[in-house]
Amino acid sequence: MAALRGLVLAFLMLSAAGPAFAAPTVAAAPRALDALIADYESWTLSDDPFEAGRRGDRDALARLPDPTPAADARRRAALSGFRERLARIPASRLGPEAALNRDFLDWTLSRRLASLDFDEARMPFSSDGGFDQTLGYVAGGLPMRSEADARAWIARLRALPAYYDAHVANARRGAKAGFTQPRPTVVQVLERARRAADLSPEADPLLAPLARLPADLPQPLREALLADGRKALEEGVQPARRRFVTFLETEYLPAARPELGARSLPGGEAYYRWLAADHTTTALTPDQIHQIGLDEVARIRREMDGVMAETGFKGDFPAFLALLRSDPRFYARSREELLEKASRIAKRIDNELPAWFATLPRLTYGVRPVPADIEETYTTGRYFGGSAARGVSGGYMVNTSRLDQRPLYELPALTLHEAVPGHHLQIALAEEAAGVPDFRRNADVTAFTEGWGLYAEKLGGEMGIYRDPWERFGRLSYEMWRACRLGADTGIHWKGWSLGQARACFTDNSALSPLNIEVELARYVSWPGQALAYKVGEMRIVALRETARRELGDRFDIRRFHDAVLLAGPLPLDMLEARIKAWIEAERRRD
Repeated sequence: MAALRGLVLAFLMLSAAGPAFAAPTVAAAPRALDALIADYESWTLSDDPFEAGRRGDRDALARLPDPTPAADARRRAALSGFRERLARIPASRLGPEAALNRDFLDWTLSRRLASLDFDEARMPFSSDGGFDQTLGYVAGGLPMRSEADARAWIARLRALPAYYDAHVANARRGAKAGFTQPRPTVVQVLERARRAADLSPEADPLLAPLARLPADLPQPLREALLADGRKALEEGVQPARRRFVTFLETEYLPAARPELGARSLPGGEAYYRWLAADHTTTALTPDQIHQIGLDEVARIRREMDGVMAETGFKGDFPAFLALLRSDPRFYARSREELLEKASRIAKRIDNELPAWFATLPRLTYGVRPVPADIEETYTTGRYFGGSAARGVSGGYMVNTSRLDQRPLYELPALTLHEAVPGHHLQIALAEEAAGVPDFRRNADVTAFTEGWGLYAEKLGGEMGIYRDPWERFGRLSYEMWRACRLGADTGIHWKGWSLGQARACFTDNSALSPLNIEVELARYVSWPGQALAYKVGEMRIVALRETARRELGDRFDIRRFHDAVLLAGPLPLDMLEARIKAWIEAERRRD
């Protein structure tokens, strides 16, 4: 099987980089594009065993990605070949949907090649994620229904030490070149790595899937599989984790950059400009994004003052924030209570969805706690996609640690964003979208996916999800959080701000808990540019909705508008704008 896969890959790469020929005719262009997309999707799945396994490839379930420079060189050759083939297929010879596929593939290939140009593999971890946590995430939602599933998972555990060593080698290249995370981030990652290296097998999340084997397997077989998994952990994974700790202590931490900002990296100015453009899918400069953030902070603050007045509170704004951060009525008393309240909000939202969305996904989602081994440095909540093919529902993850830092007035906005109509609705609909190629369904377009999540928080007000001024203030506090991000991310990485300067916007203008603020600041420092996508994307979706409402008047249907936004899968913002403009014209002509 491995030899056959190698032959297939070699054929695809040769095809991708084949000899030049004339552009295809009008009739042949769509066929040439379809063939190119099929080759690209086949190559992508062969290169990404996580995604291939999620789609039902049993062989892939036993493999891990190859993060080595040699593999990146092969990726560059394949991607460049695909782009050369694409350049010979002009959009003028394609229909609208095919032209969209072509433009999206061009955008995808360009950004993947740019990432390789910057050699981002040299920085393989951040404050809340990285190669050292990847398999733990996979373990949390992994179905374990057969002996074959168990043996595939054990094979991945046995492959994990080499995966660690390859990423450490990449980070070592980064340290030698000065392309490193800043010292505060490295300290956090080191603490995380030490905890992992000290895990007992009983507490290790990587062994948890083997404890979920079906009861109809013979008991001796289940015990043997668990023993094999434990042996893989003790003899391979734990030594690799300890080697990672030693590397961080002796090599990486001494080489960590003293400055926080990405602009201080070698080639950092060009790198951050690209990150800002890539994550927002716009041509906005860091300075323009910074100003948008300042303007949004001022606008949202005016709205917050009005909602504060509705509560009847008589003090000033800082006193109001102090009340929100300390009054026991705003906090759950147990982890289970927090999960139950999140679940209740989720079902209230479910009840309203048909009135706002013409198309709903078949895949369901669950409300789950963030795993205990990562909760201390993890965000308040997150979504993990499911897979109908693998029988796995989507997961709305709620951080149930430090309950005094998880205010209930923020919980409706969090649920709207991470579950429905936010990430679960958008991602599940993209998975199920008819006529959309696979490479578009699961594309990482942060400005769209996170912009939609923030739009969902705003939409929750129209849906009647916020029941009182406290929850409406919580929603505005979350919007302020995303506006402050624009200033904080560009401030840290472009303008040379200190953490104190970045922190001030959040502490002075939002009700975010101190813990949440610190976790988020650490994330912005270690993951430059990503935080810019949320507000930029949301503002574009809101503007497009207002354009559609204004131009269509009484013909505007919010349910059909949401279909127009969602059913093509995630799109860069300029492509989304073109799609909505075409939809508006089609709606004008509709009987």
